[in-house]
This record gives sequence, C-alpha cells and structure tokens, in this order.
Amino acid sequence: MSHENYSTITELVLVGFSNHPQTEIPLFFLFSLVYLANLFGNTAVITLVIVDSSLQTPMYIFLCHLAFLNIFFSTFVVPKMLFNFLASRKVIPYNFCIAQTYIILFLESTECFLLAVMVLDCYVAICYPLRYLLIMSWSVCMALALGAWIIGFFASVVPLYVIILPLCGPYVVDYIFCELPILLHIFCADTSLQETAMAIGGAGTVLFPFLLIILSYLRILVAVTKIDSVKGRKKAFFTCTSHLIVVTIYYGTGLIWYMRPKSLYSEEGDKLTSVFYAVVIPMLNPFIYSLRNMEVKEGMRRVMGIYKNETKQQIAN
Repeated sequence: MSHENYSTITELVLVGFSNHPQTEIPLFFLFSLVYLANLFGNTAVITLVIVDSSLQTPMYIFLCHLAFLNIFFSTFVVPKMLFNFLASRKVIPYNFCIAQTYIILFLESTECFLLAVMVLDCYVAICYPLRYLLIMSWSVCMALALGAWIIGFFASVVPLYVIILPLCGPYVVDYIFCELPILLHIFCADTSLQETAMAIGGAGTVLFPFLLIILSYLRILVAVTKIDSVKGRKKAFFTCTSHLIVVTIYYGTGLIWYMRPKSLYSEEGDKLTSVFYAVVIPMLNPFIYSLRNMEVKEGMRRVMGIYKNETKQQIAN
C-alpha cells in the first residue's frame, strides 16, 4: 500500500452504487424526486410560518430551523450524488470531501440539539401551560435555537486533528458521500485514538440530547396521566406525536450508525442506511409535522384562502 502526503491529493474516487450500474439511472430519478419533495416540503414549512402570524410561536420557530437544516443537509449531499449517478468518472475533489465531512458532522450535531430543544418546548407547554409564554419567551426561543447551532458548530470543529492524518492509496471512498466514519478506513496511521474520540464526541452530541429527550418525555407522560379530561390528554398526546416519530426515525438510524466499532461495518448496508438519513428523513420531516398537526393544516387553509381571495380580486379588477 502506497503512502502519500495528504496535501498532494486532489480528488478521491466516490464509488457510490457503481457496483450495481443497472440501478444508477432508476436511483437517479428516484432520489431526484425525493430531493425535490424535500425542497418543496421544507420550504413550504418555512414560508407558512413566515406568512401566517398565528404560527409564529416557539414550536414552529424551532420547526423552521429544522426545515432549513434539512434543506442545507440534503443540498450538500444529494446534488453531487445525483451527478455521480450519471458521470463516467465518479470522483469528488479532496477539499470538497473534507468540507462535506465537516458540514455533515456540524448539521448532524445541530439536529440532535434542535430535537432536544423542541421536546423541551413540548415539556414546558404540557407541564407548565400557564407559565408557557413567560418561560418560552422570544429571547429564550432564539437563544435555544442559536445555542443548538453553536454547539453543533464546535462539535464539528474540535475533531479537526482527525482529518490531517495521511491517506493511503488507492484513494477510494466506497460510499455515497464523505463522512468521518468512512474516512477512518483510508487513513494510513492507527485510528484507534480517533475512533475513541469519535465515540466520546458522539456521546456528547448524540447521547446527551437523546437522554434529555427521554427524560423530558418521561416527565410529559407523568403530566399527561394527571390531566382529567380525555380531550386534554388527546391534545397533549398529539402535541408530541410528530416530534416523537421524527426522533424515533432519526435516532433509530443515527445511534446504530455512529455508536458501533469498525468491525461491524457493512458496505452495502451502510450505503442504504446513509441514503435513508441523508435523503429520505429530511424529506419526511415536514410531511410528518404537517399531516399530523391540525394547526399547520389550518394555517395552510388560511394562507390558501388569502391567496385565492387576492387572486379573485385581481381578476375582478
């Protein structure tokens, strides 16, 4: 195996699904549709919250941040993946690969803390309904959202030393995009220290928010059981259902993906898992919140009603 200074590397081969060439064209059209649905759904959520003042509450402000994160995440991954489905040379510039690694780590860490912030909002709304507006003020809401982005940023910057290890040729990334666990396979040096650091970092950016979410839901469950009316219990239940579904899907793939030793990697299985959380989950999130949330549905009706009335007035004039 040859050794070469990492600074001389200009591009890496990005294998993707090229081992199954007959699937590349169908996958190109499938993932193109999913990406467009992602852009449409998340942009619609952001637009709806901006246009409809009744939805400008902490819960929907956090949902806007999640929608923006979903768009950013997919846009940094999917277009290059789609291009490589059609390209004869399936390569990725080395600098873009490193940037992609950090952006993905940054956004994944941020999403973990955003999901934790969102469940805290549910917790305050259900357990302290009379003090909700006082506790979740606009300044607190903005501080929590900004804090999630800041923590995610520093969580991706701290492990910088991991990337400066020399790579071993041939420079092939048998994956659909560049990500830290995958790059560990092509480092020439011993990566046991880096794997340990990654596990510790995962505990801080993944497990800590997850434990916070679990504890919050336990308190919410206790509070819901104390509500006398059936209607009140149903309302509290539906307040958290969408978030609980998103958390279950996200952590169901994320925890398995990051908190495992290198010996358990399966190349094809890992690619399918990564497609799910990098392409499918960002598309599902806005639809999960929209289809199960009456306030979002009512907001859409109001916005559509205003649009129809304005259109009628323009036609009449």
